[in-house]
Amino acid sequence: MKESALDIASQAGHIMLENGAEISRVEEVMQRISACYGVSSSNFFVLSNGIFTTGQGGYANVEFIPFHGTQLDKVVAVTKLSRDIEAGKYTLDDANKELQRIRTLPPHPAWEQIAASAVGSAGFCAIFGGGLIDCAISFLSGILLWCFVLFFSAPNFSKVTANILGGALVTVFCILAHNLGLGHLGNIMIGAIIPLIPGVPFTNGIRDLAAEDYIAGATRLLDALMVFLCIAIGVSITFLVDSHIEGSMIELHGMLTDPFTSNWLFQILAAFFGTGAFAVLFGVPRRYYVACGISGTFGWIAYMCLTRLAGASPVEATFFATIVVVLTAYFFAKRLKCPVIVFLVCGIFPLVPGAGVFWTSYNIVSDQLGAALQSGFLALKVTVAIVFGIIIVTEALRRFSKGSKSNSQQDGY
Repeated sequence: MKESALDIASQAGHIMLENGAEISRVEEVMQRISACYGVSSSNFFVLSNGIFTTGQGGYANVEFIPFHGTQLDKVVAVTKLSRDIEAGKYTLDDANKELQRIRTLPPHPAWEQIAASAVGSAGFCAIFGGGLIDCAISFLSGILLWCFVLFFSAPNFSKVTANILGGALVTVFCILAHNLGLGHLGNIMIGAIIPLIPGVPFTNGIRDLAAEDYIAGATRLLDALMVFLCIAIGVSITFLVDSHIEGSMIELHGMLTDPFTSNWLFQILAAFFGTGAFAVLFGVPRRYYVACGISGTFGWIAYMCLTRLAGASPVEATFFATIVVVLTAYFFAKRLKCPVIVFLVCGIFPLVPGAGVFWTSYNIVSDQLGAALQSGFLALKVTVAIVFGIIIVTEALRRFSKGSKSNSQQDGY
């Protein structure tokens, strides 16, 4: 029975880790499951791509778990299962059957993901100053990109190749729209590349660092950095090829701010729908879409208040807006009994420096090295602000909840 219990715990950890759960959540769920089935002495060592399990009687199990696509509804389902096991609702056989069911949960339908990519691209184009035509081009770009992701890159290419090709594909599309006189290229590009931004490894890497799991945190942040780099390579190669074809590099002078889409109401709606769209792409259960959208909206409202009304710099505004997002995510996690990562990874998206990826790439290939250094350094400072915002709030809540029985209670569920 003890070996069966450890097998169940290992299966649960495997499903969670390959679908976007943070390390501390995986370890806590595995410990809970094994303890509930009477295994008082067990050890789980979880890395970003592997689980080591040992127990009494010489039990040992090692699993390699490669980076996989994010499907957070499986993380939610396994977490709920562990709570139901704790309540005595599942025998070992029943728990095993439920895990097999969770493992085979299908992703959201292709049409829903494609629509979400389109809405997310348009929403974030508006957030960063794009006008209605810019948003329309980004909307179409989002459709094209996610069709490519679902039907071509996912079945055939590695993550590195897929992100390079995805970045190149949307850049070609945006340049064609620009050559037809449609929209402002700088604004369109920001919305176009947003669906490729690695929100889950970026956020989980920060949370792992906050939990003092430096190996996993550094590994996941490196994974996120590789994705950023691949996107930048795809964008850069396309601009270089276009400059050779046209005889000169397209001249861009920053992003324009459309007076209509920059008003408060439009920005709030864009943040809500844009953030909610990424809940779809990350496989969040549908009942949490609104809460995810609200998490991102509150953070963006805080950012706008600080930059527009208080005169704060982007770095200062990002830091305090991150705190708002984290607190909102913990509130929803506790109230809705759901892992906090579901709301945090979506809510933080408006603050992630996706624009910095494009502008740094463009400035490098256009030989504006000073501007590239400036945009890259700003993106780095914004990233550091997000890191410290998440770590400070997480640590404060951990200390406040020091008497809780488990880490999940600190996370709200």
